[in-house]
Amino acid sequence: MSGEAAEIAREAAPAGHGRLQWGIFAGFLLGLVAGLLAYTFARDAAWVGAVITYVTNPLGQIFLRLLFMLVIPLLFSALVVGIAEMGEIRTLKAVGIRTLVYTVAVSSIAVAVSLAVVNIARPGAGVDPVAARELLAQGGEGAAGIIERTAEAKTGVDAVVGIVPSNIVGAMSDNDILAVMFFALFFGIGLLLVRTQRTRTLKDAVEGVFEVSMRLIGIVILLAPFAIFCFMFNLAAQFGWDLLFKLAAYVGVVLLALAIQMFGVFPALLAFLARKNPVAFFRETREASLMAFSTASSNATLPTALRVAETELKLPPRISRFVLTIGATANQNGTAMFEGVTVLFLAQFFGVDLSLADQLFVMLVCILAGIGTAGVPAGSLPVIALILGGVGVPPEGIGLILGVDRFLDMCRTTLNVIGDLVAATVISARSGKS
Repeated sequence: MSGEAAEIAREAAPAGHGRLQWGIFAGFLLGLVAGLLAYTFARDAAWVGAVITYVTNPLGQIFLRLLFMLVIPLLFSALVVGIAEMGEIRTLKAVGIRTLVYTVAVSSIAVAVSLAVVNIARPGAGVDPVAARELLAQGGEGAAGIIERTAEAKTGVDAVVGIVPSNIVGAMSDNDILAVMFFALFFGIGLLLVRTQRTRTLKDAVEGVFEVSMRLIGIVILLAPFAIFCFMFNLAAQFGWDLLFKLAAYVGVVLLALAIQMFGVFPALLAFLARKNPVAFFRETREASLMAFSTASSNATLPTALRVAETELKLPPRISRFVLTIGATANQNGTAMFEGVTVLFLAQFFGVDLSLADQLFVMLVCILAGIGTAGVPAGSLPVIALILGGVGVPPEGIGLILGVDRFLDMCRTTLNVIGDLVAATVISARSGKS
């Protein structure tokens, strides 16, 4: 995004980010404890069912509906602006194309790695199938019923053809995620090709939609502590102590997937594409790593990353500044991996068997969503909720993972920032040879 948009992104985060994180953790912990107590001492009590039916479930559904209301304008505007700004600087158009191709390719590898790890480890499998079906049915009557299952009605050639919408307004109203994203990518490319005063005004208007959507999501996220309490109470009252073991397994799988990308894929890219010693690279970028881990914000780490790129990695400023500025919002490998692992974990937890087509759908959305996930606390939350609904998994399940999200956010932000520096190193090396 432009410098002004990046500033808006930082401002979009609710005031008192630390207080919000503590509030989410408190909601998670209180909901978990209350649900476990209900499961242990009043599993069959009528009042538990009444609380879930008339209090916690409706409150959680309102929170999810607010997210669903904003996610389409957010994804559309983020993708359009992210693609359009790839060629914002005329002299760097070739670098912009390389950046776009690199981002899509490496994000594809990242999501494929995460899906492979979660399919092999299966951290969400083994819960009580009866309880899973009951909660699945509740989800179908609530927020999961908002979204028609995208992959269910189309298979094979029809699924491929269906990615291209015949009516974008209809695609938006049907929450056809891939069709909306295809149009956004196509529209963004159009803004790249047509450069007039009117298209610059249009781009500013789309960026305005992005800024408003982020601001509103920042406001909605303020309700997260109360919603997380409701989600966790429902889940813990339904699944009991199995919840804790599955949560620990989930955290382990996310960290494993991130580690494979960080210490497997990135060194290979550095060694083979940039001819750079990976050990030297990690030593030279340790300051950016520490800043990313401590702040859990790619935007806040951007100044440090820019300085490290120029003073430690000795990259050409005209290339590193462009790639790192774009990468802060468009090259989010860690976020894409987190979304992929989370969706498959919750599908396993609720006993939803995702076909190969479903998993390809998840992969595509995670790759595209990585180009413009909102830079606010829990910014990937609406994307995850929408993907869950698209593959028939109760979106209420997001409450299960938000209690540990702060630590995972720190880890995936570190991967995002180091991924941006890897991209700048590789693109600088390849541009020097062209």
